[in-house]
Amino acid sequence: MDAFSVSIANALLEPGMKRLRMYLIAGCYAFFQFFMPVIGWICVRTVIQLFSSFQLLVPWIALVLLSYIGGKMLWSSFHPENDSEDARNLSLAVLFIQGIATSIDALSVGFTISDYNLFQTLAASFNIAAVTFVICMAGLKIGKTVGNCFCGKAEFFGGIILIAIGLEIFIRSIL
Repeated sequence: MDAFSVSIANALLEPGMKRLRMYLIAGCYAFFQFFMPVIGWICVRTVIQLFSSFQLLVPWIALVLLSYIGGKMLWSSFHPENDSEDARNLSLAVLFIQGIATSIDALSVGFTISDYNLFQTLAASFNIAAVTFVICMAGLKIGKTVGNCFCGKAEFFGGIILIAIGLEIFIRSIL
């Protein structure tokens, strides 16, 4: 659902987004949703002691990354004169950061499937990726539609959504 919300935020910024770009964005999020449980599974099977201390940092990392990106979007919405057209476009680096931030909690899925064999782990991760791809495409289509309605305020709302997702991940981890 985090990737779905971020997809909506990205499409709000670019309501004229082309279909190929939508596939790239949804594919990036799906890749990270596939990759993170596999990494979690590998960590449990190899370095559980080291990784258990890192698990406490996962919500903080998501909060910082999403708040940073969302904060930049909010800043840009109030200071459009400092923003070039290229800066408003979703760069590959920002897309990867969003992919990591929205999937970092999927590392814990790798912990819960640690008794699976490699084939089962890959199959489960592929299912997660496929669902993520579909819901992100839906989020992008919703965001494009809504983005056309909100025109000038899309960047503001997108930034708010990203910060809210970061806070939600953080708060959910401490409750």
